[in-house]
Amino acid sequence: MSYAADLATPATGPLAGAVPLGSADELRELLGTPHPIVIDKVHDRLTDDDLDLLARSPLCTMATSDADGNCDSTPRGDGPGFTHVLDPGTIALPDRPGNRRADSFHNILANPRVGLLYLIPGAMDVLRINGRARIFTDAPFFDAMTVKGQRPKLALVVEIDEIFRHCPASLKRSGVWAPQTWAGSGGGSDGVTGRRSPVTGV
Repeated sequence: MSYAADLATPATGPLAGAVPLGSADELRELLGTPHPIVIDKVHDRLTDDDLDLLARSPLCTMATSDADGNCDSTPRGDGPGFTHVLDPGTIALPDRPGNRRADSFHNILANPRVGLLYLIPGAMDVLRINGRARIFTDAPFFDAMTVKGQRPKLALVVEIDEIFRHCPASLKRSGVWAPQTWAGSGGGSDGVTGRRSPVTGV
């Protein structure tokens, strides 16, 4: 079902009385026009600053979708610099042992588009990389991704389409890197942020 076809607001239920966004024009009217620097900062080749961030990042989230557009997002991580840079337009992520569901890989086999969001604990740097992925079972660069004697069985190679630094506002608002917001900071919490759950109140 398309977004436009799903705009009707239910008369009952949790969305009763809610007002859905109707169009891209309405969205732009509400949010305003982005500053040109926000648009101009998008690039398709890794810069020295990008390489520095990748070298320090131990974690990224990877968004994929299947042929029908059903989406999935999973964390990928290892020691800082776990992402292997093949050239300024190509990166490789080693597959490390996990739960063996391989949801992301199944999606990529049907739809190669991926979105990566790189984070560095304690830092406000956020790097977004969008591109097209392929899955490899072997390559010479697998040797460089060997950790503790374990050579990866698979690697995800991403040909980069877009790179840009993401606004850190959400990290600042969430306090995700602020220890005083973590579990154990006092009072009832949700086990992640140290804040009371808006659902259970505990």
